[in-house]
Amino acid sequence: MKNKNGKTGIYVRVSTKDKKQDVENQLLQLRKYCDDQGYTIYKEYMDNESGRKGRRERSGFDSLFKDARQRKFDLVLFWSLDRFSREGMAKTIYYLKTLDDYKVKFHSFTEEYLNTNNEFISHILISVLSYFAELETNKISERTIAGLERARANGKKLGRPSKREEYLDNIIRLRNQGYSNARISRELGIGINTLKRYIKG
Repeated sequence: MKNKNGKTGIYVRVSTKDKKQDVENQLLQLRKYCDDQGYTIYKEYMDNESGRKGRRERSGFDSLFKDARQRKFDLVLFWSLDRFSREGMAKTIYYLKTLDDYKVKFHSFTEEYLNTNNEFISHILISVLSYFAELETNKISERTIAGLERARANGKKLGRPSKREEYLDNIIRLRNQGYSNARISRELGIGINTLKRYIKG
């Protein structure tokens, strides 16, 4: 299925530690793919950083999402999922879901199943991604409950919720949305050191 408006943002990344790779190797084939499909390349976003780094630490990645939010293109094309992000399942799913929320499709050049440019596949894939995101959230909540139960078993009195417990749900929610500790601190109006203490429990 052709990209509706033909505008595509290309994202490429290589690690500074990997001397065998070059963004041009990815770009040549991604450009050819766009040409074959009749897509117009709006912009090429590049990073020479580890995929384990967050959005704010990858300027190209951050710029990609800022432009996606403004609908400057309709499709994000990347080489493979590990070139897009290596921050773990929860964060990666969050990024893909964010693109979907912006009504921007995504396509992995080397992984054809990671393609929401087809409406039918898109509905299935986003449902699966949403399911795994929910599982991850439930795991965090279960760990929190288990921690409280251990505290009760050890004789700790759990009456009126502590300040940590009052903030915990919001902390978990924002972390699942990919917020950094600094941003969570600002959003909730608590000090960064206090936040770190709450996270450690």
